[in-house]
Amino acid sequence: MQENLRDKRLPWPILAICLLVSSISGLSGVQNAHGEDPQALVEQRTPHREEIQRDLQDQFAALFAGMSPAAKSGYRNLTQNVYLPADFDETVFRKLDTLEFSWPFLDEKLPKANRKGTWLAHGLASRPDDASLPLQYVQSKGQYVMNCFACHGGTLYGTTYPGSPNTTYALESFTEVVRKTKLQLGKPLTHMDMGLLVMPLGTTNGTSNAVMFGVALMNFRDADLNFLADKLPAAMTHHDMDAPPWWNFHRKSHLYIDGFAEKGHKGLMQFMLVRQNGPEKFRAWESEFRDVYQFLEELRPPKYPLAIDKPKAKRGQEVFEHHCAECHGTYGDNQAEYPERMIPIDEINTDRVRFDALTPEHRQAYGDSWFADYGKQDTIAHATGYVAPPLDGIWASAPYLHNGSVPTLWHLLHPDKRPAVWRRIAMACDEEQVGLVVEALDQVPKKLSKGEKRWYFDTQDTGKSAAGHDYPNALTESQKDDLLEYLKSL
Repeated sequence: MQENLRDKRLPWPILAICLLVSSISGLSGVQNAHGEDPQALVEQRTPHREEIQRDLQDQFAALFAGMSPAAKSGYRNLTQNVYLPADFDETVFRKLDTLEFSWPFLDEKLPKANRKGTWLAHGLASRPDDASLPLQYVQSKGQYVMNCFACHGGTLYGTTYPGSPNTTYALESFTEVVRKTKLQLGKPLTHMDMGLLVMPLGTTNGTSNAVMFGVALMNFRDADLNFLADKLPAAMTHHDMDAPPWWNFHRKSHLYIDGFAEKGHKGLMQFMLVRQNGPEKFRAWESEFRDVYQFLEELRPPKYPLAIDKPKAKRGQEVFEHHCAECHGTYGDNQAEYPERMIPIDEINTDRVRFDALTPEHRQAYGDSWFADYGKQDTIAHATGYVAPPLDGIWASAPYLHNGSVPTLWHLLHPDKRPAVWRRIAMACDEEQVGLVVEALDQVPKKLSKGEKRWYFDTQDTGKSAAGHDYPNALTESQKDDLLEYLKSL
């Protein structure tokens, strides 16, 4: 295993740097290990890419237009207000715009030596309300400051959709190139640059080490959020997580894959615990994050934009109700119910690194803090497994499982066919298998740069297993086919 994935206790001088961490082209044109030509695969699987992109753009525009004033204010707070120290300035961005970056996607050319190319290569997307600005960063006085959309808003099948998982965000690669550019320009390093020296930010693009960010930041605060300079660093198990879609926020009473934290507006501020933000700032920002909370409450998933085989979907609904609804709930205008059921870890049998990494002590410290109203909110310190998520908009929330290890719904329904290694090769939706268009390999190619390697998902790495959730093995192939059609309709 790589050294940075092992449990380890970091010395205090180094961890002090880590406290400043905020919340946070490939090898195209060759045949993959299964004998498929990537370009032909992309053309075959994405015939309606432009139609889907236009439809998604229209759907979000209509959704946002119908939101309440408070929800719209919450969106503006995230995209216009500064809650963290700046990551870099316009001078650094201009230097980045002159560079070339690796790019695995075959359905969209990466513009060279310009701002759009810099954005695309690192998972940044234009704001729906202002295409000249990135959704993921607040621009203020020539400085760029990360916001929550870095992980929770990106390019959904080629179109910006705030609230969708940012499946192309290259946090670690972006931080590396920003830090290198600052050193070349003689600019001071900031919290993200220094944080990467002591902990991984995300070893696969589209995922991040967010859980351990939270552990590191909370460890040096008391219940009132005062900074504790004399605390010893926490032991951490670094692992990557896939960001959940925000459009299911309204369906839940508790957050995170283990469902340990009752949701509330205060908890949304947890990843702003950089040392520069003292208790007084969090209290001053409460009203703004009540509006952010309302924005999340009013988000909804996009509807599948292509035709659905209704007889097949009807049969799939029967399969779903007999085999899936007990954990994932029911759907439809008149029957939507979500049980928010926690499945024991030894039953679901998906990768347990996340389960073991967050201890009862970690959860209880959060529950005793200001974030959870000093214990007034419900905190489940002794979680027993993972909570089965709601499946609204599941067609648009690939990849699947909590660590993002399964690229399509078809692979989710065929546990024995899940690829050991995969790399996304198209921005568009895989219309056949529903999810990401990927090439499957037996192992990550040799002699790749660090940036190129992060475009590959290796399920053999720590915390990245695609095993478990093998319930579909009880279904016939025709039942799986019908179920896949029904899942498009959710």
